[in-house]
Amino acid sequence: MTGASVAGLAPERPAGLVESARALAAGEVSARELTERALARIEAAQPVLNAFRLVRHEAALAEAEDRDRRLATGERLPLLGVPVAVKDDMDVAGEPTAFGCAGDFPARGADGEAVRRLRAAGAVIVGKTNSPELGQFPVTEGPAFGDTRNPWDPAHTPGGSSGGSAAAVAAGLVPAALGSDGAGSVRIPAAWTHLVGIKPQRGRISTWPEPESFHGITVHGVLARTVADAALLLDAAAGPHPRDLHRPAAVDASAAARTAPRRLRIALSFGLPFTASGAVLDPRVRSAVEGLAGRLAALGHEVVAEDPRYGPIGPAFVPRATAGIRDWAGRVPDPRLLDPRTRQAARTGRLLGGLPLRLARRAEGLLQRRIGEIFGRYDVVLTPTTAVPPPPVGALAGLGGLRTDRTMIAACPYAWTWNVLGWPAVNVPAGFTPEGLPVGAQLLGPAGGEPRLISLAAQLEADLRWAEHWPPARY
Repeated sequence: MTGASVAGLAPERPAGLVESARALAAGEVSARELTERALARIEAAQPVLNAFRLVRHEAALAEAEDRDRRLATGERLPLLGVPVAVKDDMDVAGEPTAFGCAGDFPARGADGEAVRRLRAAGAVIVGKTNSPELGQFPVTEGPAFGDTRNPWDPAHTPGGSSGGSAAAVAAGLVPAALGSDGAGSVRIPAAWTHLVGIKPQRGRISTWPEPESFHGITVHGVLARTVADAALLLDAAAGPHPRDLHRPAAVDASAAARTAPRRLRIALSFGLPFTASGAVLDPRVRSAVEGLAGRLAALGHEVVAEDPRYGPIGPAFVPRATAGIRDWAGRVPDPRLLDPRTRQAARTGRLLGGLPLRLARRAEGLLQRRIGEIFGRYDVVLTPTTAVPPPPVGALAGLGGLRTDRTMIAACPYAWTWNVLGWPAVNVPAGFTPEGLPVGAQLLGPAGGEPRLISLAAQLEADLRWAEHWPPARY
């Protein structure tokens, strides 16, 4: 493992997704037992980590009992009886979808498509995890629910905006969870909590009831401790709704996780797209990513220093992001309760929601051709996931809108470009800082490139054995 670890092997660690599904199918444990254990861990951890916005105690136990009856009849499904969590921007029938906002939100009448598919695979939905307000920030904090904290060090953030899902999985409260990624919001918290985080190809996991989310930059993704667990959850959640705008060809993520990659040409990139944020790569992060590149070379891959040709990609991001905030801000029960920075972003979204938004969408094909040129020469691009290790809780609190934007872009300048392109990316653990804080690296691929990225991530995991390292606290 590159860097210093703050924890050794974890005795009696909670089972992962694949292991739980196998034990349930073999009759070694019941769905109710697994769900009761998950609920007990959540209850114990909530005062410290604050990972969940909503815990479905009675509903989850009722679902578990239903899964046990079905298991007893011989029914078998990929996740039958396994407890999982979803981020609070996803609809769960009978529950509100607040997406980090304050206010009295109505219960949703139906599951979103991703949640529907998890249920169809047999999963038990134990709760909805915290997100910052409308997923805007790379930390998971807000007046509606408080601060979500990092299991590796509760003085630090787990990242965002899928920080609740990341904290829950990293602490072993659930074996895996869904998140969403509009500018790195799966990959950033995965990097800062020592997890595998897959941002799939746009449309791989449906965002319905949104035909696309945040004008195409946001996708649903998965967080897990192992590549196999992440791949299993991705396979279970993937698939289109009939009215989705994006419908990529299906892939078999679990098969990819079991398949060794061929010798690959990998571009190692520390170059940044232009952001005017003054971003500087922390030497601790650079050292960890260089160590990971060394392991890839030792595994037989060719690693060459080269940067993608990002060009003027920033103007293709901002109108889509702010127009998305404008859309969501219009749905809250009481807009007066929104963070002033949210209201400011929504105003910007209204200003940019006409011609600038249309031009941003039109630029996507040109940017895909310009940046995608690198995949004519390389199979994978390797970059840091973030420029810095996880900041302290409260690092963005009290800042104005412009200073917030500059601070978070400087901390997280590497991930958002792939949201503009709509292409897949996988965060893998890259080790720890000398202070024991996790950092990550991202494997970037072209359209439909998940199988290659997942295969390479699984090879790295077998070499580095990152899943054996757990946070010091147990729940």
